[in-house]
Amino acid sequence: MIRKFYLTKATESVRLDQFLASQLPEYSRAYLQKLVKSGTVKLDGNVFSLNKTLLPGKGIITVELPEIQSNNEPVAEYFAFDLLYEDSVMAIINKPAGVVVHPAPGNPDGTVVNALLSRYPELRSAELPDGSRPGIVHRLDKDTSGCLAVARTPEAQAKLCEAFAARETGKIYLALTAGVPMQKTGRIENLIGRHVVNRQKMAVVERNGKIAISEYEVMAEGRINNIKTALVKVRIYTGRTHQIRVHLASLGCPVLGDELYGGSRVCPGIPRQMLHAWKLKLPHPVTGEIIKVQAPIPEDIECFYKLMKSGL
Repeated sequence: MIRKFYLTKATESVRLDQFLASQLPEYSRAYLQKLVKSGTVKLDGNVFSLNKTLLPGKGIITVELPEIQSNNEPVAEYFAFDLLYEDSVMAIINKPAGVVVHPAPGNPDGTVVNALLSRYPELRSAELPDGSRPGIVHRLDKDTSGCLAVARTPEAQAKLCEAFAARETGKIYLALTAGVPMQKTGRIENLIGRHVVNRQKMAVVERNGKIAISEYEVMAEGRINNIKTALVKVRIYTGRTHQIRVHLASLGCPVLGDELYGGSRVCPGIPRQMLHAWKLKLPHPVTGEIIKVQAPIPEDIECFYKLMKSGL
């Protein structure tokens, strides 16, 4: 499959790998860098082989993407996640930061799906609503930790997907932010859509977006490296891509460590975005009983919270 991108003045002096990541957000940057080194990225027919190449202000970039084979099924791998809830039709795991939810180009293994196939081998042969993502009913970003519900049967997957789509679930996150919101509590309701320039990012938009609703509360304040920081509780009523990260950044308080939305520039040295899916409640797919779980605060967030409170 060949993809074409037309360069303009806006792309002049942008690094090749950064440009590709912005135009092909469905692929990991590491995967795109490998494509460049393999010689499948060209400018006006000439091969680009260095990821750090600075782009000109005009020309046509072509990227030859390998066809995805339909028989490339995910492989079962060791299940090492802490279980917050489990029964015969569903489970809720505590996903650590750094783990991708499902396989994708550039991330073929080491995902939650790979682990699920090990613990629940019946998912391999089940006719699931989304056969390429067995068990998955909602998602967390790679660097977000915390509560992630999964299904063990096709019926449960369908029911849980419906519950999330119908907003019958409750999701509360904890975030450490670079900056403190001016109002200590608030509701954010707007449209979120793809960023017009950087296609890897989402943004608050005036049109061509989807409604996104979050409520937040500042739970504590302090400083890290003389930067004002806060511990913020966020309840989301919709599940848009990067919703909390976009909403907090729109307040001028990006999530600490968030490279995409400015949190790492304000306070460098944070190993990942300090965002944790803290509490989750949802209707059981069979009984309808409301299941409530809470994921322990991970060590890295706890460490930076204590640092924040000490003011160092």
